[in-house]
Amino acid sequence: MYILENTMLKNTIIGLSLSASLLLTGCSYDNTSTPENDNASAKSSKTAVDGGMVYPTQNGAYTQYKVNMQKYSSSHGRTPTAIELSAWDIDVNPDMSNMPEYDMKHGKPVLDENGNKIVAQGSVEDGNELFDEKCAMCHGDFGSGGIGGYPALSGGDINSLTNQLQNPADAVPTEEPPSKKIGSYWPYASTLFWYIQDAMPFPHPKSLSNSETYAITAYLLQVNEITIDGEEIDDEFVLSAKNFKKIVMPNKDGFYPNVDTPEDPAKGVANATKFLSNDKNYGAGERCMSDCIKGEVPVLHIKNELDDGIKPAPSTVRDIVEVVDERKEIPGRKDYEASCSVCHATDMMGAPKVGDKEVWEQRIDKIEKTYENAINGLNGMPPRGGTDFDDARMKTIVDYMISVSK
Repeated sequence: MYILENTMLKNTIIGLSLSASLLLTGCSYDNTSTPENDNASAKSSKTAVDGGMVYPTQNGAYTQYKVNMQKYSSSHGRTPTAIELSAWDIDVNPDMSNMPEYDMKHGKPVLDENGNKIVAQGSVEDGNELFDEKCAMCHGDFGSGGIGGYPALSGGDINSLTNQLQNPADAVPTEEPPSKKIGSYWPYASTLFWYIQDAMPFPHPKSLSNSETYAITAYLLQVNEITIDGEEIDDEFVLSAKNFKKIVMPNKDGFYPNVDTPEDPAKGVANATKFLSNDKNYGAGERCMSDCIKGEVPVLHIKNELDDGIKPAPSTVRDIVEVVDERKEIPGRKDYEASCSVCHATDMMGAPKVGDKEVWEQRIDKIEKTYENAINGLNGMPPRGGTDFDDARMKTIVDYMISVSK
């Protein structure tokens, strides 16, 4: 739930998002409607969580919609083991009470050579390297936003959350929209950790260890200028379950009504229901159905988000800082890593995986055809991989990919 300022109304409810995870290994339900059930339903709460009415199911129908009255039960499956549940249940709570303490694999802690559990932790410095390797190709340097619509992860201004795109006839037609970035909008840092681990990197989700996820999270907190105990996060800062609770996001109190009520989850639902049932909280003015804009319509100004709140403003030039790569320079390697590895580093995207000798053997035998496909595109790959490289440069990249796939 989040609130934005409105030029006419003080508070405008924009959205509500509730999520839940459920594991079913054998289930049984009975939605048979009986007079007793219908009467009980009618006497229960008349208001849904979104403020709408709740009607009883009668004669096999919920208002005008038919209800499946069949009984169904299933005895298939078995009760999952504790380890299976541990491997599946990787969610983290907004109160950060269940942040992972150790690196895990298949539901079990990973052990070092001495048989000790490896503590999950990651530094900003390590997170910077991981971000450049796995994330920057989509989200841009320092998380400032990438080409192709991938969102910016840094910048933003918490004061902008009160902005709202307005009717051009309003007093401020050039009002900027809210800049909802990690540091300005997200109320809990645990959401950042969970999303990275569950869905990133895009070509190979769930491939990061807990330590790697902590490292990338720490780096993104740093570039968003998040402080811990009032102090800025430096490169040596190490994030783990022990200090994660100390993170307080700037917009922590910007979401209401309060639905985070772990002591009594039903109270959170009741808070949302009460708030949304009162239409004065999200609009009670007169509606205009025609000829609503009076006078001249001014031209709206659209601002480039890339320079929003970041000092100095990020550059579209990729050589912001000269980085000396101590590895031996190999023709085509840097271009491959910057522009092609997002799809070819794994086979998750359907592209031939670099390093897979069997897959590349047939492409080596038909090298001219392989060059042609790289230049002209094939299936889901756009021509030249979406770059503006010339033919010679594309062939050099292909040669590099082949050299490490023999």
